[in-house]
Amino acid sequence: MSSEEVFVNVLLMFLCYVYILFIIFVSSKMDKPLHISKKTSRKFLHMMIGNFPFIIPFFTSDICPVLVAAPFILVTFFTSPHSPFKNIGKRLKGLADITEEGHHLGLVFYAVSYTFLALFFASKPCVIAAGILPMAYGDSAASIVGERYGRRRYKLVAAKSFEGSAAMFFASFVSFAVSLFFFSTLYSFSVFGKIFPALAVAAVATLVESFSPLGFDNLTVPAFSALTFLLLDGGI
Repeated sequence: MSSEEVFVNVLLMFLCYVYILFIIFVSSKMDKPLHISKKTSRKFLHMMIGNFPFIIPFFTSDICPVLVAAPFILVTFFTSPHSPFKNIGKRLKGLADITEEGHHLGLVFYAVSYTFLALFFASKPCVIAAGILPMAYGDSAASIVGERYGRRRYKLVAAKSFEGSAAMFFASFVSFAVSLFFFSTLYSFSVFGKIFPALAVAAVATLVESFSPLGFDNLTVPAFSALTFLLLDGGI
């Protein structure tokens, strides 16, 4: 790797850290001025961090995306109620509040999924997008729509609504389709040939989310969504 490539990779990593920390800061402060719940703040965090796959193609070293994601496994764990170091949670109170409002280890699982996908598929950013975007945008849409407009309920493992599940399918498909359009400009493939895999990813993500216990969907949805795209498309 040339010195120029090293510089670019380090710069991109630094910008990723700044972006993530900025989103965490904004998420932790947006409840009072905007009069929104901590849950909505957490979903905003999920969605914005979900944009990370779009930067991965610009790294020239596969380890760099892993080094961006992995530290936040510890950061989110140490700010969770399960942390043995309570002082860290106090110092990072904003993130700790968002974590406690959620499913305790939900953000930890989110960081684990990111790290796992980056470790094995850094050279195939479409696979990472297939795993992360349904979780980032699909699950967030399901939560917000289901809570506000969900009327027809069903229960497989956790209580869900048909409205929320429909929102998850739609948001998962649209967000992943947008990423495919973006990646097609870098890798020169036809987006239209990937419509069926994208629909399948959205369908599997929605189905898996409906079966997943609270919080564990941050593990199951990325895993099964990425696997679906790999099996159907090969993960360009």
